[in-house]
Amino acid sequence: MHKDVIVIGAGGHAKVIADIVRKSGDNLIGFLDDSKQAGTEFFDAFILGNTDSYQEYIQKEFIIAIGNNAIREQIAKKMQGVTFYTAIHPTAVIAEGVTIGEGTCVMANAVINADARVGKHCIINTASVIEHDNQISDYVHLSPVAALAGTVTVGERTHVGIGAKVKNNTDICADVMVGAGTVVVNSITEKGTYVGVPARKVK
Repeated sequence: MHKDVIVIGAGGHAKVIADIVRKSGDNLIGFLDDSKQAGTEFFDAFILGNTDSYQEYIQKEFIIAIGNNAIREQIAKKMQGVTFYTAIHPTAVIAEGVTIGEGTCVMANAVINADARVGKHCIINTASVIEHDNQISDYVHLSPVAALAGTVTVGERTHVGIGAKVKNNTDICADVMVGAGTVVVNSITEKGTYVGVPARKVK
């Protein structure tokens, strides 16, 4: 049965998620956004109201299309009593034994391999790779073509930048920003921003 889906947010990221909803054969009802006026046309649908309007559509399913991890968490915790939609692009490769939490988006050509666990409200972006036995916590964002080798753990709200790579058997704690193109070869145990090859903390 087709699902009726409302997307929270109305920016570029929301367009990508809305496209996945449609490609999955589900119904895009519209968008909720705090910066656009209700009734405004957006991506061949309409702005239905602001984020506080979700209660008017409580029978629908919702997905939060906001790239900022902390804001996505804040909105998810505010939206009590709703069903969250999990968006998986038809070209994504999901292996056996994988678990994916509610509200997560897995974009085109992403790969999630055997027995990996992905938490709630994550963004697994275009062509990113999560290898076997990874543990991805809630509200994580993997940018396009980021690659995590086997048995990697990533803490809540961590953002792995575009093209970054993480060595196997490596842990990254919560609230870390891994810069674009960075290569993580040792576990990261202190929150902050890390860049370079190999990764080093920005002071």
